[in-house]
Amino acid sequence: MNKEQVTGKMDEAKGKVKEGFGKATNSASTQAEGLADQAKGDLKSTYGDGKQAAKDAIDDAAKK
Repeated sequence: MNKEQVTGKMDEAKGKVKEGFGKATNSASTQAEGLADQAKGDLKSTYGDGKQAAKDAIDDAAKK
């Protein structure tokens, strides 16, 4: 796992907590912040996955 994958997962978790807190307190803005954090985390994770795949491909090519 690389840095982007880890921070992405952390943002997703933080977003889920915020969204849940927003639902519990009837705060639409906190819910929206939570959903935004989840989306940001998902994008970071996806970027990290691509970065890791590229690194793995380069490492595999170098071994051949």
